[in-house]
Amino acid sequence: MKFTDEIARRRTFGIISHPDAGKTTLTEKLLLYGGAIQEAGAVKSNKIKKGAASDFMEIERQRGISVSTSVLAFEYDGTKINILDTPGHKDFAEDTYRTLTAVDSVIVVVDVAKGVEEQTEKLVEVCRMRNIPMIVFINKMDREGKDAFDLLDEIEQKLGLRVTPLSFPIGMGYDLKGIYNIKESNVNLFAGENSKDIHNTVAVKDVQDPQLDSLIGSKAATTLREELELVEGIYPPFDSEEYLSGKLQPVFFGSALHNFGVRELLDGFIDIAPTPRAKKAEERTVLPTEKDFSGFVFKIHANMDPKHRDRLAFIKIVSGTFERNTAYKHVRLDKNMKFSSPNAFFAEKKEIVDISYPGDIVGLHDTGNFKIGDTLTAGETLHYKGIPAFSPEHFRYINNADPLKSKQLNKGVDQLMDEGVAQLFTLELNGRKVIGTVGALQFEVIQYRLEHEYGATCSYENLNVHKACWVDTADWKSDEFKDFARVKSKFLAKDKRNQLVFLADSSFSLQMTQQKYPSIIFHFVSEFDRLSGM
Repeated sequence: MKFTDEIARRRTFGIISHPDAGKTTLTEKLLLYGGAIQEAGAVKSNKIKKGAASDFMEIERQRGISVSTSVLAFEYDGTKINILDTPGHKDFAEDTYRTLTAVDSVIVVVDVAKGVEEQTEKLVEVCRMRNIPMIVFINKMDREGKDAFDLLDEIEQKLGLRVTPLSFPIGMGYDLKGIYNIKESNVNLFAGENSKDIHNTVAVKDVQDPQLDSLIGSKAATTLREELELVEGIYPPFDSEEYLSGKLQPVFFGSALHNFGVRELLDGFIDIAPTPRAKKAEERTVLPTEKDFSGFVFKIHANMDPKHRDRLAFIKIVSGTFERNTAYKHVRLDKNMKFSSPNAFFAEKKEIVDISYPGDIVGLHDTGNFKIGDTLTAGETLHYKGIPAFSPEHFRYINNADPLKSKQLNKGVDQLMDEGVAQLFTLELNGRKVIGTVGALQFEVIQYRLEHEYGATCSYENLNVHKACWVDTADWKSDEFKDFARVKSKFLAKDKRNQLVFLADSSFSLQMTQQKYPSIIFHFVSEFDRLSGM
């Protein structure tokens, strides 16, 4: 198959939503349709012993939430699909924001009963800023919920989207009869909650066809005809160019738990979703069809297999082909590196691949050479833009609870910080270590992973910090900087990249410090982020 054909058959997308909207369940059913798994797992269920394939970390299985982005790849109908299942919980939003730099499109999952929720609004805002094409999937139609038109209005108003339904529900909850596929002109009949099979689809040439009445009943058929007339009058027709430019968002309805409406979503997605897209680097815009390889690290994950203590850097391929045992330039380190066992992913299962194409996600075994945002190329110096990092909002001292395991604790903390789980600051005054996180739940995840993956135990102490600010000045030897360093010595720390950080204890303190030392600049993102164009 030609290089351009390989690119054309690839679709790389992320699934985003508020927690519990059914995002991971939808991922499971997409894998089921793709034949990647034989039996779909449930995220939370006592009846089903099998866990979700994308929630492979033990803490995810216990809590029933995703705390880390999973990468899953499978083939469906001649198309190579790469899914990035992201955490929905706000405490792990940083992982999701980073992941959105590596996708070409997004599926937004909305719960029919809860409608649009806060976390969905934040994630969609990031997608809108980047003009990422979005498809909306309204999930859990087998339950009682909001009216379809009310939901569409809510999506438009709260998320600022311009929607057009490509399918429409026939009833809801106990009255759910099926879904009418506007795009394909057919009815997908709902066979009931106990059905684990793919549901029957019947072609209907015209909604006025009496066959529709016999399929779903005359009352439901009459309601559907009236609603489809409204849809046609209210919403714009689907336009591929507007969707690809992020100006129009198609909507599908279904129930991921019961495999219902998922095939319509998958077929529709493959038909309209973009192939790998061009990406901006600081130097220029890079096209996927370029001959020379380039890619960037958007995630690092330690201990995907705790037995082997491996650490993997996830690379999104932007252009050219990535080939096994070929030397590529690590731009930040300015040195060439070869990789003998690049991996493709199915959740925690990996297989070695000889060649990968634009749009693919490749895992590289890493001994500490990679950081999030690093670029690999065939030789050109490129710096890809848009890998975000956030100033932490929660701060705690981390203490070693077992003096005999200090080596394991240091190694664990070091590797987890490289993953981007949190940020580590070492106080200049006494060398105490401080962890800063976006959400409080991350402290629990760090503690759990240190114990179960590194055999180290830790405890925390609260620390009153308002904001971490990276310190910059034109003259590090000036009297003003020396005075600042002396007066604020107990609030100064170094981050993992040895950059100076001011841990301001209040907004007032920060404001007064800025006024007193005008030649010193306080950045709310680190030097790394400024180099990355953020």
